Amino acid sequence: MEIQKRPFSVRVADFARAVFWLVLLLIVLFVVLAQVLGGGRGIEKQRSAALAQIEDARKSRVIAMIHRQDSASILGVPVGGSISIDDSEAILRAIRLTPPEQPIDIILHTPGGLVLAAEQIAKALVERKGKVTVFVPHYAMSGGTLIALAADEIVMDANAVLGPVDPQLGDMPAASIVKVVELKGVKNVGDEFLMLADMANKARNQVASFVAQELMKQMPEKQSQQVATILTEGRWTHDFPITVQAARQLGLKVSTDMPLPMYELMDLYPQGGGIRPSVWYVPLRRTPPGPGAPQQTPASRPEGKGPPS
Repeated sequence: MEIQKRPFSVRVADFARAVFWLVLLLIVLFVVLAQVLGGGRGIEKQRSAALAQIEDARKSRVIAMIHRQDSASILGVPVGGSISIDDSEAILRAIRLTPPEQPIDIILHTPGGLVLAAEQIAKALVERKGKVTVFVPHYAMSGGTLIALAADEIVMDANAVLGPVDPQLGDMPAASIVKVVELKGVKNVGDEFLMLADMANKARNQVASFVAQELMKQMPEKQSQQVATILTEGRWTHDFPITVQAARQLGLKVSTDMPLPMYELMDLYPQGGGIRPSVWYVPLRRTPPGPGAPQQTPASRPEGKGPPS
């Protein structure tokens, strides 16, 4: 019996597929080994050491909630972080392990996230006997602002921002949903959208009530209700930046005396996912050289990378 040979093109295709899967397997193994044997554990040790140094200096419990785009998958696909139930569970555990009179410092860098999780954290901070300080090196939007409002003092970088805490239903602002019904009239809107508008209205009232309650920790009741209305009614877009000056005008206790170790800690959370950084700069404070002095030109470095060793 004669065995029919497979066409040459078919054999080439089979060989190419085999090579492809072999290369893919080697890439996966390389990435996994790099994460296990590389700098993953080293950076965690540096972060723990940095937090411990801040705690020793301030005699406080330091909790960092920093959401970056981390290489979460084994193939290094960047996934943006946000406030989740896992975050609230971890922070509540840390608060329980902290003596009631000991100050707590929260370092926030977040775009926001789940309202329930943010409210759980904020409620636990409001009920603290010891001083609560929230540090915002860059931004704490939405749910991050909700947590910051629970502090006795907010310390922001001079260019850092907070944001409105108006609730969002899916990808739609609750205030806009209610506004549509007001503009079109109840008779011109479908039942499903009316139910959505009812939920949106409830969400606005619930968040406004919660914010007013937590603000009573640092301002009179009438003022707390006014500020809560401003922050939750949807007068701005959800990503509207509330600067230091605007926060102070609202009556919030905001300082710009940001300790240097907070910035150093942020350097230990580099933005993940990019092979070629988009920002380069010389990591030195530059001063004009004196007459005849040589110009120093240290090597530039990408944003988010550590200083050259």
